[in-house]
Amino acid sequence: MADREFIAPKYYKVKEELRHLAREAGPEASLPTERTLATRYQTSRTTVRQAISELVAEGLLNRTQGKGTFVAPPRPTYVRQLTSFTEDAEAQHLKSASDILGIDAVPSDGYLAEQLGVPVGTELTRLERVRVIDGEPLAHETAYLPGDLPDLEQNLARDGSLYAVLRNHYGISIAEAEDTVMTVVAGPLEAHLLAIETGAPLLLTQRRGLDSDGIPVEWTRSVFRGDRFQFFARTSNVHPGTPRRQG
Repeated sequence: MADREFIAPKYYKVKEELRHLAREAGPEASLPTERTLATRYQTSRTTVRQAISELVAEGLLNRTQGKGTFVAPPRPTYVRQLTSFTEDAEAQHLKSASDILGIDAVPSDGYLAEQLGVPVGTELTRLERVRVIDGEPLAHETAYLPGDLPDLEQNLARDGSLYAVLRNHYGISIAEAEDTVMTVVAGPLEAHLLAIETGAPLLLTQRRGLDSDGIPVEWTRSVFRGDRFQFFARTSNVHPGTPRRQG
């Protein structure tokens, strides 16, 4: 069967024109009004609004009620395997912080029991935080850790990184991580906590951390703003004992 010619929707053509316009204008530049853009591209304001909304979701544009639409500054944040949020921020010369929403003891349900390899009903420590980069909320994170971790909040205030706290105060080290990444949209709670619109794109990561014996010691659910997140993973086929090529 012959290939059918693809005809891009009108809003998509406008979106790509706006992408080019934004890149030409540079960070912090103000875009023309929706009415002006609709006249320029000979289309409706609804079409322009849809194009702008998608570019806002991608992080290329910022839209402020009553002020207009602006080109967003480049500000991607990446998260790597086997490192903490704090370590990742430091590697990028970014200032990180955490707003602790709660620390409490909860019984494991069937799903958490399976993920952490414990019986249903086992007491877990639940840590819920909003992670912040350069004063702006980036992620809503809930971690579940087997057992009782006394003075966790004080230790987090002192050390910052949960992985550092686990290592330094409880003798728990993350040797291996299993990450699952998928896309979701922001519900009312995430929109409120992350200062974004309901329905905005998010990246959901679920991480299970294991110690050197392969025993699960952490299960964490994190939702990251789609306009600020990159996931970085590096794999290698080099086996232990195999010399690496120099050069």
